[in-house]
Amino acid sequence: MLVFATVGLIVRHIPLLESVIAFCRAFLGAFSSLSLPAQKGEAAREKLWEHRYKLFSCGFAMGFTWIFLFKAFASTTVAAAVICYYMAPIFVLFFSPFSFGEQLTKGKVLSVLFAFCGMILVSGIFGESSGANAEGMIYGLLAAFFYVCVMMINKTLGGLTPYESTLVEVILAALILLPYVFWTEDVSHLVLTGSEWGYLLFLSLFVIGFTYALFFSALPKLEAAAIALYTYIDPIVAVLLSTFLLHERFTPGMFLGAVLILLPTAVQEIRSFHNKVKGE
Repeated sequence: MLVFATVGLIVRHIPLLESVIAFCRAFLGAFSSLSLPAQKGEAAREKLWEHRYKLFSCGFAMGFTWIFLFKAFASTTVAAAVICYYMAPIFVLFFSPFSFGEQLTKGKVLSVLFAFCGMILVSGIFGESSGANAEGMIYGLLAAFFYVCVMMINKTLGGLTPYESTLVEVILAALILLPYVFWTEDVSHLVLTGSEWGYLLFLSLFVIGFTYALFFSALPKLEAAAIALYTYIDPIVAVLLSTFLLHERFTPGMFLGAVLILLPTAVQEIRSFHNKVKGE
């Protein structure tokens, strides 16, 4: 989650159209994902074919998650983009009883609601000089919607390792975004400097090839509430980085928001540990 927190800052340093960044991220990330361990043979091919529609849908959702997220970073402040994007864990938490039959307790609901209130304070989107705007916030919410699709589909891919699903989804995202980019954008005059290539390669090779694999490997092992709570580590770090590196404001209200974000995570961990010890 700490690596994901740097995405907004990195995108700000890449002078490309958002759809082009998303395609390059998927295309280059697919190559880095080839080094990840995966099953081979007829059994693996059968599982991939069995889940072909889910994998295609996930690749589609992944590609457009990136497009709308990058548009949000370009259209508004990092803080405002982050608060809208991280509506996704809230969506996952409330959809999980209907999709996966997981229990939705009052404690879990209150914990996530406290965390979400904290994110509102941290983002500062209601401040007079926050720099937030409606267009960027809509892009962030659209990114959240597609991100929910990615998370929930991945939880249903039985028989595939997280590495296999990540590899296939990233490749499909690149294939889906390729005609979209050439159809909607003029890419004939795009030029990058050495440092800008460095940012793009980090965003693609490291974040996709390593960090995404770790993230998706954790999804099947966690309940929806745990996913919702742990992912709040990302936005608070993103806002802190934007404060010091992009000079966005960090007020006492934002500090209070940070406490509200971290506290539910700590409470959830303590309760889980207590229940585990009690069960033993």
